[in-house]
Amino acid sequence: MLDGGRTYLPVPDDPVAAERLGSALGVGEPISDELTLVISTSGSTGTPKGAQHTSTTLRASAAATATHLGGPGNWLLALPPHHIAGLQVLLRALANGYTPVVLDVGGGFDVSAYVDALASLDGPRRYTSLVPTQLIKVLTSPAAVAASRELDAILVGGAATPEPLQRRALDAGLRIVRTYGMSETAGGCVYDGVPLPGVEVRIVDAGSDGVGRVELSGPMVAHGYRNLPDHPAFASPGWFRTDDLGVVVDGLLRIVGRADDAISTGGLTVVPQVVEAVIADDPAVAECAVVGVPDERLGEKVVAFVVVAAGERLDDKRIRTLVAERLEKFAAPREVVEVSELPLRGPGKVDRAALKARFA
Repeated sequence: MLDGGRTYLPVPDDPVAAERLGSALGVGEPISDELTLVISTSGSTGTPKGAQHTSTTLRASAAATATHLGGPGNWLLALPPHHIAGLQVLLRALANGYTPVVLDVGGGFDVSAYVDALASLDGPRRYTSLVPTQLIKVLTSPAAVAASRELDAILVGGAATPEPLQRRALDAGLRIVRTYGMSETAGGCVYDGVPLPGVEVRIVDAGSDGVGRVELSGPMVAHGYRNLPDHPAFASPGWFRTDDLGVVVDGLLRIVGRADDAISTGGLTVVPQVVEAVIADDPAVAECAVVGVPDERLGEKVVAFVVVAAGERLDDKRIRTLVAERLEKFAAPREVVEVSELPLRGPGKVDRAALKARFA
């Protein structure tokens, strides 16, 4: 992929899913010689889209990451390699001349295996990339925390990282770096709110609060989608229009939520991620997700799904009061549902469609 000459489509270790991707993205059909990677997006519904990358976009991403983190080094892969976040872990190590250490996560993320894998990771600088659910598991293990303190950086992405989780990690002495990016930008291109070298961020269609659709530009942006030459996400040359809502404050990008996740309740709009950030501050909450479910009177009602922290008890009245006080009364969840775990899709993203179906 880094040298060119062939074009690859990474697929999961599932014959049915692999066949679906191969058929949807035209494996075996002609493709431009300059393209070396077609990477599927992690969307949960509809026909998959394939972001098209060249060796130039991939190397640009690896170089920008190394520059931002303080220098090239070796990487531990602890993510599925058919998603861009995991694939880029491998490519960053290889681009810098190192052999990455691979942790098998096919059966889930095992903290003990993670500790052993870190012990075998060599190089002048050492890095890994995790999703928030993995970071939560690391923080529950003293051995994993101690081993992780030796890393020069831990990229945390794939899903929004709640502030309480960030604080716990930093207080434990872990050098976490919050990343924002997607398949279309060859992975993370904004770290801790700061665009990587060469990356530009602009907010379009902003409201009075400065929040609008996030658009990204830079040398790592994909060359459109496979077999979708006129897709509106790439309508502006050199720019990718995301589905995310964000605002830039003092030069730092803050993602507010996704435009297509917004809940319309009683004629008012609620952004789930804003509500989740408030709920996550409740000491009884380990993880949470907010969705809109059909309601005859309101159109949609706000429902919060909560994984309760060990040793705690859920107080749904306290949660509703907290949201109403910090945000607006209409943003407070009408229902608070306790679950053992949140369903996931892609690299650590909450499967909101599955939660809606479960509630129904």
